[in-house]
Amino acid sequence: MRSALPSATVLVFAALLAACGGTQASDATHRRAPAFEAQDQHGETRRLSEFAGKVVVLYFYPRDATPGCTTEACAFRDAWDRFEEAGAVVVGVSTDDVEAHRAFAEEHELPFPLLADPSESIAEAYGVPVRMGYAKRMTFLIDGDGVIRRVFEDVDPGVHADEVLAAISEL
Repeated sequence: MRSALPSATVLVFAALLAACGGTQASDATHRRAPAFEAQDQHGETRRLSEFAGKVVVLYFYPRDATPGCTTEACAFRDAWDRFEEAGAVVVGVSTDDVEAHRAFAEEHELPFPLLADPSESIAEAYGVPVRMGYAKRMTFLIDGDGVIRRVFEDVDPGVHADEVLAAISEL
């Protein structure tokens, strides 16, 4: 006689997954990018709509001033001229607050906005997993019409800026 426990466990797990809802990042390609509003490192409110007509590189990262995040941010900084030439803007998002972003941006002379998402609302809207307050490292390439054209889920911080530039050239 088999126990009903394994079947019940599977059903409960499936119900929990369905109840959680939300967009899965991997399913986001070719969908309209969710609108957002958040403060950047200067305390200015920034919105996705202000970048209409431009390609937006919206990159999520775990934490300011950590080795991988610093490598990634500095790679975007070092390629900044190439992003501008491509008509693209880079926008970083993490759960850090405005002050942490200010210090991080100043220390590394980052020329692009870093958005504070302490409530995790932007990450949630984009389907970016957040564990113990740290967002997964992911990037969304959004075209000038506000449509997500590519999602980068397996990001190597050292080469990611070049990968994104290559993807922009294919748009």
